[in-house]
Amino acid sequence: MSSKRTKTKTRTRKTRTVNIKPQPRTAWPAVASLAMALAFWSGSTASLDDKPKSDDKSKTKPYAVIFGTAYGPDDRPIYGAKVTIHPDGKKHPSWELYSDHRGEFAQRVPPGPGDYVATGVIEIIPVENGKPHKSKKQRLTGEAKVHVAGEEERDFSLHLQ
Repeated sequence: MSSKRTKTKTRTRKTRTVNIKPQPRTAWPAVASLAMALAFWSGSTASLDDKPKSDDKSKTKPYAVIFGTAYGPDDRPIYGAKVTIHPDGKKHPSWELYSDHRGEFAQRVPPGPGDYVATGVIEIIPVENGKPHKSKKQRLTGEAKVHVAGEEERDFSLHLQ
């Protein structure tokens, strides 16, 4: 019997030497810490980031907030109800938003005397034994009027039935 011997090649890895150029060191961290220490020890209250403060109220426009909560027929908050808000007298919605997990929603509106109409809509598919019954789908709607007198927050409830 002849036995054949096969040679296996083993690879040897060569180590490589990589030369890295040293990076020039900057003096900014040292200068910044020195300046902060001098400011602290001199008793100065001004820091490097202080800027003259301006009136923040002059930059923002005045507004009122309409804040509401959507409730279902069982008087529990409803998540995901589509709420449209528009000024009374206009038919097209100015704002469309959805209620959150607590059934709440909020919208900024122009201040001043004004009436707004909030309309809520949601479709509910009941689930029995873990299976949704699309044939028993319900569409719940509700409407509420809100009066805004000025720069204020108006709270109201939107009952969907």
